[in-house]
Amino acid sequence: MTDPFDILGVEPRFDLDLRALEQRHRDLSRALHPDRYAGAPAAERRLALGRAIEANDALRVLRDPIRRAEALLQRAGIARGEEGEQKASPALLMEMMESREELSEASKRRDRARIARLGDGMRAREQTTLAAIQASFAAAGDDPERMKGVLAMLSELRYIRRFLDEVSAIEEELADQT
Repeated sequence: MTDPFDILGVEPRFDLDLRALEQRHRDLSRALHPDRYAGAPAAERRLALGRAIEANDALRVLRDPIRRAEALLQRAGIARGEEGEQKASPALLMEMMESREELSEASKRRDRARIARLGDGMRAREQTTLAAIQASFAAAGDDPERMKGVLAMLSELRYIRRFLDEVSAIEEELADQT
Protein backbone atom coordinates (compact mmCIF):
# COMPACT_ATOMS: atom_id res chain seq x y z
CA MET A 1 0.00 0.00 0.00
CA THR A 2 1.19 3.49 -0.71
CA ASP A 3 1.57 6.04 2.05
CA PRO A 4 -1.75 6.44 3.94
CA PHE A 5 -0.95 10.05 4.82
CA ASP A 6 -0.49 10.88 1.13
CA ILE A 7 -3.61 8.98 0.10
CA LEU A 8 -5.79 10.97 2.48
CA GLY A 9 -3.82 14.19 2.05
CA VAL A 10 -3.09 14.69 5.74
CA GLU A 11 0.07 15.82 7.48
CA PRO A 12 2.24 12.87 8.50
CA ARG A 13 2.16 13.04 12.28
CA PHE A 14 1.22 10.75 15.13
CA ASP A 15 -1.12 13.17 16.89
CA LEU A 16 -3.72 13.37 14.16
CA ASP A 17 -7.08 15.00 14.75
CA LEU A 18 -9.23 11.91 14.21
CA ARG A 19 -12.38 13.94 13.53
CA ALA A 20 -10.61 15.90 10.81
CA LEU A 21 -9.24 12.62 9.45
CA GLU A 22 -12.76 11.13 9.30
CA GLN A 23 -14.05 14.28 7.58
CA ARG A 24 -11.22 14.17 5.03
CA HIS A 25 -12.06 10.52 4.33
CA ARG A 26 -15.77 11.32 3.91
CA ASP A 27 -14.98 14.13 1.48
CA LEU A 28 -12.68 11.89 -0.53
CA SER A 29 -15.22 9.04 -0.48
CA ARG A 30 -17.90 11.37 -1.81
CA ALA A 31 -15.62 12.50 -4.62
CA LEU A 32 -14.79 8.90 -5.52
CA HIS A 33 -18.29 7.45 -5.11
CA PRO A 34 -19.26 5.10 -7.98
CA ASP A 35 -22.41 7.11 -8.75
CA ARG A 36 -20.20 10.01 -9.84
CA TYR A 37 -18.58 7.74 -12.41
CA ALA A 38 -21.67 5.92 -13.69
CA GLY A 39 -21.32 7.43 -17.18
CA ALA A 40 -17.53 7.37 -17.25
CA PRO A 41 -15.47 4.88 -19.23
CA ALA A 42 -14.74 1.55 -17.54
CA ALA A 43 -11.08 2.40 -16.96
CA GLU A 44 -12.01 5.61 -15.14
CA ARG A 45 -14.59 3.75 -13.02
CA ARG A 46 -11.97 1.13 -12.07
CA LEU A 47 -9.47 3.85 -11.19
CA ALA A 48 -12.00 5.63 -8.95
CA LEU A 49 -12.93 2.35 -7.28
CA GLY A 50 -9.26 1.56 -6.69
CA ARG A 51 -8.69 4.98 -5.14
CA ALA A 52 -11.77 4.55 -2.93
CA ILE A 53 -10.43 1.21 -1.69
CA GLU A 54 -7.03 2.82 -1.00
CA ALA A 55 -8.75 5.62 0.93
CA ASN A 56 -10.64 3.10 3.07
CA ASP A 57 -7.45 1.14 3.76
CA ALA A 58 -5.57 4.35 4.60
CA LEU A 59 -8.28 5.35 7.07
CA ARG A 60 -8.04 1.97 8.81
CA VAL A 61 -4.27 2.40 9.13
CA LEU A 62 -4.38 5.94 10.43
CA ARG A 63 -7.16 5.27 12.94
CA ASP A 64 -5.06 2.63 14.68
CA PRO A 65 -2.19 4.18 16.70
CA ILE A 66 0.11 1.19 16.18
CA ARG A 67 -0.39 1.11 12.43
CA ARG A 68 -0.15 4.93 12.27
CA ALA A 69 3.21 4.80 14.10
CA GLU A 70 4.37 2.06 11.73
CA ALA A 71 3.42 4.23 8.74
CA LEU A 72 5.46 7.12 10.17
CA LEU A 73 8.42 4.82 10.77
CA GLN A 74 8.13 3.46 7.25
CA ARG A 75 8.21 7.01 5.87
CA ALA A 76 11.46 7.50 7.78
CA GLY A 77 12.91 4.28 6.35
CA ILE A 78 12.80 2.40 9.65
CA ALA A 79 11.88 -1.30 9.72
CA ARG A 80 8.36 -1.60 11.02
CA GLY A 81 6.06 -4.26 12.34
CA GLU A 82 6.77 -6.82 14.99
CA GLU A 83 9.79 -8.15 13.06
CA GLY A 84 11.52 -4.76 13.08
CA GLU A 85 10.82 -3.95 16.70
CA GLN A 86 13.16 -4.37 19.59
CA LYS A 87 12.61 -7.45 21.67
CA ALA A 88 10.59 -6.84 24.81
CA SER A 89 12.60 -6.36 27.96
CA PRO A 90 12.67 -9.24 30.45
CA ALA A 91 11.02 -6.91 32.99
CA LEU A 92 8.09 -6.23 30.63
CA LEU A 93 7.74 -9.91 29.80
CA MET A 94 7.70 -10.82 33.50
CA GLU A 95 5.18 -8.10 34.28
CA MET A 96 2.87 -9.21 31.48
CA MET A 97 3.18 -12.85 32.52
CA GLU A 98 2.22 -11.95 36.09
CA SER A 99 -0.71 -9.84 34.88
CA ARG A 100 -1.94 -12.70 32.69
CA GLU A 101 -1.69 -15.13 35.59
CA GLU A 102 -3.71 -12.74 37.75
CA LEU A 103 -6.27 -12.39 34.96
CA SER A 104 -6.46 -16.16 34.60
CA GLU A 105 -7.09 -16.59 38.33
CA ALA A 106 -9.77 -13.90 38.30
CA SER A 107 -11.38 -15.60 35.31
CA LYS A 108 -11.40 -19.02 37.01
CA ARG A 109 -13.05 -17.46 40.05
CA ARG A 110 -15.43 -15.47 37.84
CA ASP A 111 -14.34 -12.36 39.72
CA ARG A 112 -15.79 -9.73 37.41
CA ALA A 113 -14.73 -6.86 39.64
CA ARG A 114 -11.10 -8.01 39.61
CA ILE A 115 -11.18 -8.55 35.84
CA ALA A 116 -12.58 -5.05 35.39
CA ARG A 117 -9.87 -3.55 37.63
CA LEU A 118 -7.16 -5.36 35.69
CA GLY A 119 -8.62 -4.08 32.43
CA ASP A 120 -8.92 -0.54 33.77
CA GLY A 121 -5.32 -0.60 34.94
CA MET A 122 -4.10 -1.80 31.57
CA ARG A 123 -6.23 0.77 29.72
CA ALA A 124 -4.61 3.48 31.83
CA ARG A 125 -1.21 2.06 30.93
CA GLU A 126 -2.23 2.05 27.27
CA GLN A 127 -3.03 5.76 27.47
CA THR A 128 0.31 6.49 29.16
CA THR A 129 2.17 4.52 26.49
CA LEU A 130 0.30 6.29 23.69
CA ALA A 131 1.20 9.66 25.23
CA ALA A 132 4.86 8.58 25.43
CA ILE A 133 4.82 7.51 21.76
CA GLN A 134 3.29 10.83 20.77
CA ALA A 135 5.92 12.74 22.78
CA SER A 136 8.70 10.67 21.20
CA PHE A 137 7.52 11.40 17.68
CA ALA A 138 7.18 15.09 18.51
CA ALA A 139 10.69 15.21 19.98
CA ALA A 140 12.20 13.23 17.07
CA GLY A 141 10.93 15.58 14.40
CA ASP A 142 12.21 14.21 11.09
CA ASP A 143 15.26 12.48 12.60
CA PRO A 144 14.98 8.73 11.85
CA GLU A 145 17.57 7.86 14.50
CA ARG A 146 15.51 9.52 17.22
CA MET A 147 12.34 7.86 15.90
CA LYS A 148 13.82 4.44 16.65
CA GLY A 149 13.02 5.06 20.32
CA VAL A 150 9.38 4.46 19.46
CA LEU A 151 10.04 0.81 18.58
CA ALA A 152 10.26 -0.43 22.19
CA MET A 153 7.09 1.47 23.10
CA LEU A 154 5.25 -0.09 20.16
CA SER A 155 6.29 -3.51 21.39
CA GLU A 156 4.91 -2.68 24.83
CA LEU A 157 1.71 -1.35 23.30
CA ARG A 158 1.22 -4.63 21.44
CA TYR A 159 1.48 -6.57 24.71
CA ILE A 160 -1.00 -4.19 26.32
CA ARG A 161 -3.44 -4.59 23.43
CA ARG A 162 -3.21 -8.39 23.60
CA PHE A 163 -3.92 -8.28 27.32
CA LEU A 164 -6.93 -6.02 26.75
CA ASP A 165 -8.17 -8.41 24.05
CA GLU A 166 -7.99 -11.22 26.62
CA VAL A 167 -9.91 -9.10 29.13
CA SER A 168 -12.63 -8.42 26.55
CA ALA A 169 -12.90 -12.09 25.62
CA ILE A 170 -13.23 -13.11 29.28
CA GLU A 171 -15.81 -10.39 29.96
CA GLU A 172 -17.84 -11.52 26.92
CA GLU A 173 -17.64 -15.14 28.01
CA LEU A 174 -18.82 -14.28 31.51
CA ALA A 175 -21.63 -12.12 30.15
CA ASP A 176 -22.79 -14.98 27.90
CA GLN A 177 -22.95 -17.31 30.90
CA THR A 178 -25.43 -15.17 32.80
